[in-house]
Amino acid sequence: MGALTHESLVEYLLEEAFEVAETIEAGVSGGTAGEQHFDAELLGELGDVLLQLVLHARLAEERGAFMFDDVARGLTAKMVRRNPHVFRPDGSLQDSFPATVDEIVQKWDAVKRAERPQRTDPFEGIPLALPALARAQKSIDRAARAGVELPAGVPIPGTEEELGELLLAVVRSAHASGFDAERALRGAVRDYQQHVPRQHQQS
Repeated sequence: MGALTHESLVEYLLEEAFEVAETIEAGVSGGTAGEQHFDAELLGELGDVLLQLVLHARLAEERGAFMFDDVARGLTAKMVRRNPHVFRPDGSLQDSFPATVDEIVQKWDAVKRAERPQRTDPFEGIPLALPALARAQKSIDRAARAGVELPAGVPIPGTEEELGELLLAVVRSAHASGFDAERALRGAVRDYQQHVPRQHQQS
């Protein structure tokens, strides 16, 4: 195995993150024994993700850039700064919190806008490497929170399981027609993002 680099570790960081998601989505079954098994699996998978973070921080430390402690301090400062509804400037808890999730989201977004007033594109910062469906969902969430035009919707089934079956059927039909569903959705998201920021900036 060659020398570790940030680039060579990326695939492992993504793999470990997906394994955490898979563990969580597999859920808890079988009563107490099932919960204990789930907790043990989640504990192990989170440890694997943490190891990747430690490795990246160690590589940065060797370059004289920053240390793991700097990562933790930066995260703490960011959480305090972006959650004034939860924390006082000194990091202590506020006496009361907003009553609704909408209020929390509004305060979070207001702080982010104040930090970067030059940002006018609601989609800036969404990773290009995200799978198309995740990128589409993130884009729609950002657009809804920014109050810009959303893409047209279609009627969907009543449950998440039925929605999954519908999405799978769309992919199956795309395959039968010779289309790449991932590439098609990626292109549609890209076209949507290119249209919305111009409209948003003119409003």
